[in-house]
Amino acid sequence: MDSVSTINNFYQLIINKDAAGISNAYFPSEELYVILEGPRLSNRGHANISKGWKDFCESGLSLQSINWVEGPFKEESETMAWVGGVVELAVEVQNRTFSQVFRSTFVLCKLDNSWKIKHEHVSAALDDPYGIGDWLKP
Repeated sequence: MDSVSTINNFYQLIINKDAAGISNAYFPSEELYVILEGPRLSNRGHANISKGWKDFCESGLSLQSINWVEGPFKEESETMAWVGGVVELAVEVQNRTFSQVFRSTFVLCKLDNSWKIKHEHVSAALDDPYGIGDWLKP
């Protein structure tokens, strides 16, 4: 399975709330590092990240779909890859549905001939973080 298929499979595991499958998608290391989109900024270590996903799977939050709206882009070598782009999530929580857009980047490493997530960064764009709008001029 290539790196993009690995991440698409990972997203399906999240939709299915398969905590064991989600945890298995990560590289089994306490050096594993995840930048979160939620109120916590980051999480480190396979045990902590697995607990976080277990708690997510037991929560009232459900993701109905995760779709790439930009990308996915990738680069692979024999032992390391990155996958990135922009995703839109269809979210259901407390009988309310809405969508949310995030930047999403993964660094993957090979383990036993399978890609495993070694670093993940998911973040939302801020409307105007510096108070000057977009500095890219037309």
